[in-house]
Amino acid sequence: MTVVQPEGWPRGVGYADGIVAEGRVLAVSGQIGWDPTTQAFATDDFAEQTAQALRNLVAVLRAAGAEPAHLVRLTWFVTDRAAYVAARRAVGRAYREILGAHYPAMSVVVVAGLLEERALVEIEATAVIPT
Repeated sequence: MTVVQPEGWPRGVGYADGIVAEGRVLAVSGQIGWDPTTQAFATDDFAEQTAQALRNLVAVLRAAGAEPAHLVRLTWFVTDRAAYVAARRAVGRAYREILGAHYPAMSVVVVAGLLEERALVEIEATAVIPT
């Protein structure tokens, strides 16, 4: 996996400008901050829902034989920009604890709502598993 950054562009904070990878592609549907076995939310805290969504994402990766280091793309859908900004430090800690120091290409999109009414964040991913 290679990070691609155009010459002269400043290094982004928390994301890469591009990733080149070779292998099997794993597309992971949007993961939200609930317990996937009970489909119940334990909290309405933004950072805690984000941590649970990331744990759910890692569970899908591992089920496919992948690890967080194989992620090449994350798209975050958040329902409240102010809540996301306010929780950035806690979200960053959870990210590093769950995904490590790997930062794939990322986007954050503010949306009017998510299908599950209590969901504050949904994270979809693409991983490339080396062959």
